[in-house]
Amino acid sequence: MRIGADTPAIITGGGSGLGAANARHLAGLGAKLAIFDRDADAGQAVADEIGGVFCAADVSDPESLTAGFKKARSAHGQERILICCAGIAPAQKTASKGQPHDPALFATTLSVNLNGSFFAASQAAAGMSVADPITADGGRGVIIMTASVAGYEGQIGQAAYAASKAGVIGLTVPMARDLARDGIRVMAIAPGLFKTPMLLGLPEEVQQSLGQQVPFPARLADPIEYAMLAQQICENDMLNGSVIRLDGAIRLGPR
Repeated sequence: MRIGADTPAIITGGGSGLGAANARHLAGLGAKLAIFDRDADAGQAVADEIGGVFCAADVSDPESLTAGFKKARSAHGQERILICCAGIAPAQKTASKGQPHDPALFATTLSVNLNGSFFAASQAAAGMSVADPITADGGRGVIIMTASVAGYEGQIGQAAYAASKAGVIGLTVPMARDLARDGIRVMAIAPGLFKTPMLLGLPEEVQQSLGQQVPFPARLADPIEYAMLAQQICENDMLNGSVIRLDGAIRLGPR
């Protein structure tokens, strides 16, 4: 599927980080973007910058998502690309100082990162499945979810986050199989260490130290590198049902 003028796309978590980078990149290719985010100020700012539409949406709330999809489709028509970037990354050990992990925090992390990805993907797939094909092979759309290398090698304090991202990894193949007859492809990207707001908030020396842990290139990745891979996934119709690590060959240690 070629991304060109007027290709409708939705990005969850599009107000910052990887989501905002994807929004800017796709808009530069001519796509019509709808930005989903809980942060109205950040989401609206990105939408205004790229000439898109902002939809206030909480991915963990299906009703909120339904309203967002309705607004996006009213503005741009049926989306053909969904990129799920909304997520949270709290840190807490399984047990610490005689206290168990906060069950509410664990549930919230899975609700946003895992449930939210599936809820958004399911709603996008429902719309794509009844739309006209747009490729010679009968393709109707592409769904890209954001996993993490932590889904393979979770670090100390990442039990909730790693479990949520491992769940995204586990969703990819069955979703691709579910949607194959409808001409909808499903992929996931597992980023390593990226210059996202979370890491950019650390001292410069800490950022450099983290970057040096990457085998090659020995630096933090730029969000545009995620966006470039997402473009390739959209435009290469044989990419389906896989998780691509985008990590410079890093394998996370315990801490």
